[in-house]
Formats: sequence, C-alpha cells, structure tokens
Amino acid sequence: MKNSFFLIFIVILISSCSSSQLSESWKNPDIDIYEPYKVLVVGLTSDTVARQQFENKLKNELELRDSEAILSVNILKADKMTEADLDALESQLLQDGYDTILLTKVIGIEDKVSNAKVKQDFWDTHKEFKDDYLKHQDIYNNPDYYNKYKVYKAETSMYCICPTKDRQLIWKGNISITDPQSQSIEKTINDYVRLVIVVLEEEQLIKPLKAE
Repeated sequence: MKNSFFLIFIVILISSCSSSQLSESWKNPDIDIYEPYKVLVVGLTSDTVARQQFENKLKNELELRDSEAILSVNILKADKMTEADLDALESQLLQDGYDTILLTKVIGIEDKVSNAKVKQDFWDTHKEFKDDYLKHQDIYNNPDYYNKYKVYKAETSMYCICPTKDRQLIWKGNISITDPQSQSIEKTINDYVRLVIVVLEEEQLIKPLKAE
C-alpha cells in the first residue's frame, strides 16, 4: 500500500485549487489492491440534472481506467425501493458481470443541520450497499434537503458485490464541498470526481490512468 503521508500530500495539493476537500478516508484493511471490472455508479440527489452529469463524469473517468460502468439513472427508480428490490438489483448486477458499486450521497450541511447530523459518526459503517441505500434514499424525494446551504458534506463509498467474496465495503471518503451554488454545476462535479479518482488511484482501488 502506498504511504499514507504521500496520499495526504497529493490530496492537499489537489484540494488547494478545488471546491472539494477530503475530510476523512477509510480503506478496508483486508484489501491491498482492487481492480473493479464493472461498476454501477450511483449519485443520490433529487437534482436529476446534477445526478446525470455527476454519474456521467465518474463513468467516463472509470472507463479511462479500464473499468466498465453503468449509470444508476438508467436502472434505478427514484421511488422508494425495498430491501427485496435491492436484493433483486444486486442479483441482476451479478448476473450481468458487475462486481462494484460506487455510491455518493450528501450526508449533512455545515451551516443549518444540527451538529449531531453534520458530525454523524464516520465509523458507523454500512457493510452492504443495500443498507446504505435504504437509509438514505429519501434524498431523492426531498429537493430542499440541501439547497439552502453553503457547505455540503458528501460521502462516496465503494462496495464489492463480487460473487466469490463477501459483499463488503472497500473504501469510503467524506468530502466537503465549499459554496457549490457560487460556481457552475460542471466545475463542482469536476472537482469532486477528480478528488475521488485521485484518492482511489493512490489507494490502489482502481487502475491508474494509462500514459498515452
């Protein structure tokens, strides 16, 4: 595994000119190197335009690194899904050869949400994608969830749904997005995705970008 101090240095360098900053990062200690083959990209937000742009950007970056990716907007409904729905989804993904899910959601806002909400325990880990999704899917149906605030607290989690391994959390990171309403959606998304990709590369959880 690469030196954690080097990762911190790279993240600080990236964040210095970015609206997105990594505040916490956790990697499964049982995993050294991971190379996702097929990835479901999920952006939990009621803003369908931002969701489409975010998922597309992350999909493109993954495909540049030899991972196939699919957008959740193409297969997940915004209506509430049950545990049975998500079990069926995971089974279908496995049948179609997918081994990884990348889930991104807003978990709190610095200004207006109570400290208990904003500072919810980072280590309160959801070991499976469906548990994480079930807890937070109300975001789809609440357009006012975070639209009044200046600093968003977002979290991206990588889950393995590999058929030959336990379905488990591989990595997650908490990222602060500063004043996203003061800039274009495109820049906010680019900053966020760039940071996530850099961290995943340094943690050896995706293939590095091939040199041309």
